[in-house]
Amino acid sequence: MALPPKEVQQIHEKIKLLEYDPTPDAKVKKQLKHLHPRLHRIRSGKYRLFYTFEKPYISLLALRRRDDDTYDEEIDAEFLGGLIPELRIAQPGVHSWEAPASDEPAVTRLPQPITAELLARLQIPEEHFARLTPLQTEDDLLNCPDVPAQILDTVLEYMFPRPIQQVMQQPDLQVQHLDDLLRFKEGELIGFLLRLSPEQEKYVTWGMKASGPTLLKGLPGTGKSTIALYRVRALIAELRKQGRDDIRILFTTYTNALVNSSLQLLEQLLGEDRRFVEVQTADRVAITLLSQAGSAPHILGDSEINTLLRQAIQQTRFDGSEQQQQSQRQTIEQMSLDYLLQEINQVIVARQLHTLKDYLSAARPGRKLPLRGIQRRAVWSVFETLQQSLSRQGKITWRQARAMAEAYVAQGAYTRLYDAVIVDEAQDLDPSALRLLVHLCKQSNRLFITADANQSIYGSGFNWSDVHQDLKFQGRTAILHANYRSTREIGEAAQNYLAEGALDTDNEERLYVNNGPQPIMRRIQDQHQQLQLLVSFFRQARSAYRMSSGACAVLCPTIKAGRAIAEALSQQGLEATFMTGQELDLKRSCIKVITLRSAKGLEFPIVALAGFLDSAWHTTMPHTSSDEEREEYLSLERRTMFVGMTRAMRALLVVTPQDSTSPLMQGFDRQYWNIAE
Repeated sequence: MALPPKEVQQIHEKIKLLEYDPTPDAKVKKQLKHLHPRLHRIRSGKYRLFYTFEKPYISLLALRRRDDDTYDEEIDAEFLGGLIPELRIAQPGVHSWEAPASDEPAVTRLPQPITAELLARLQIPEEHFARLTPLQTEDDLLNCPDVPAQILDTVLEYMFPRPIQQVMQQPDLQVQHLDDLLRFKEGELIGFLLRLSPEQEKYVTWGMKASGPTLLKGLPGTGKSTIALYRVRALIAELRKQGRDDIRILFTTYTNALVNSSLQLLEQLLGEDRRFVEVQTADRVAITLLSQAGSAPHILGDSEINTLLRQAIQQTRFDGSEQQQQSQRQTIEQMSLDYLLQEINQVIVARQLHTLKDYLSAARPGRKLPLRGIQRRAVWSVFETLQQSLSRQGKITWRQARAMAEAYVAQGAYTRLYDAVIVDEAQDLDPSALRLLVHLCKQSNRLFITADANQSIYGSGFNWSDVHQDLKFQGRTAILHANYRSTREIGEAAQNYLAEGALDTDNEERLYVNNGPQPIMRRIQDQHQQLQLLVSFFRQARSAYRMSSGACAVLCPTIKAGRAIAEALSQQGLEATFMTGQELDLKRSCIKVITLRSAKGLEFPIVALAGFLDSAWHTTMPHTSSDEEREEYLSLERRTMFVGMTRAMRALLVVTPQDSTSPLMQGFDRQYWNIAE
């Protein structure tokens, strides 16, 4: 992009030569076996173009200038570079903490000035010239405010070209025609599309003409969500072959953050065809349907429902003998409010159990506290009292809203069904929401679902066939194995931490494309130590990977902790912003501070998990009154931590309280984690 037109045309001709024949000829084209068995180089005047090829693809890796006093062998060796950047994060001291001088990155001047001409060639909007041209050092560029992360990363990539090993670990982007390179250079092409691996590519159209829905499973980073996006494009193409021009496709997932990121990716992938796709959370679909039916619901907040549930417990009159009544009261008293609410929501409401008889015989997958007949009668009595209270006030819960919407569509009252429905991250949708989405799809073979039970942070588990008769995936279930997001070191450390919290214990083979440094775990005593660790980590990691603050994220257990960390980092000169799922702006050039639950489905090169000092996760969770309840709670929150860890692509830091007695803050094996003495 930064080259003059004459030199661009010369290099373009050499790329045409590669398209014709990429094999080495010992003259212009050379294989660099001493650096990497797949690496090749072609000469183009003053430049050297590095590439690999594997039919039918040619991968262009980088362009490097060879100065008059530089030999080819020297530029080859320099381009190889290091594979794993070194991150040296100190262990906080007992009384005070101060980062060693060696941890602070040295001042690195930019290799050449940032000029208006250079920025114009890099297609940087002119509005950012005044902010960028005065910058003189790498740190200036990394910390530059008010400039989008994507722009800063473009300038960083030009100023500090990545070593070959890092380049080869980046995702592949694909151009359909060679002339697209020139179109991109001239600003006529916005960007290139992500190229799927052969394993991923085969599942884009797999099962589209089968007799029922398709389920795609896989560990974090295996590309389930990316395949789901490409599935949308494939479905549009298939429907157009049938002469359709009134296509309606629903792409749905659990969180608002995922909706926002999916929208951005679909706009790039589909172009004008984006108009055929609605992207919404399952809850938003339910509320929209109920509003159209003329029954816009008043949804209770968490604090309201907790208050009503406490009142219902006090007002409930239990049936049976005096002994049976006493037993039922003890059942409710010994059950925490959270667990009782989950039992009502996840088992009774979500599964639409309408009678006590139904509840007495219902399966409760994932619920570790066993409930016998008399105990279930107690729960049902409280549920009925709560229902009466809600009815008097004209209010409902989110679970009830989903169930009402599902019943509305199942009865045939809603006729504007979708040609296809894509359900991403289905493990967190309750049965009512899943049934609703099944009913909204015109044909069951156009229902495509991705899921990973071990990333479930809301639900407690269910059986697909129990949800709906159409959700039978015999012969239409596939499993992805290769992790394209996280390094092997991060992936295996997270899996080791998850251990007892796993829901899906299938011993599937795990494959990784990338390698990197071990993830880091440090224990701290106070907020000051936490802040200094975060500052040191982000400064080192940004410099090591040559990425702006936009590549960084802090994941926290609570909104309160997130806001405090964002403010503290900003005061230290690292611009950080707390964002809710609805406010998430992936393009913004700052450290994104978000809650662990909002992070589902997202990914960031550099991630820290922090903010546990003042949270309930720091304690032994005394609100649980039984071993079974506590085990279920810990399993759920351990999966939440696991989800946070697996958002990291290249560098991960976990900051835990020094004196924590919570099992959630334990389980860091030195074999997998960098834990300082």
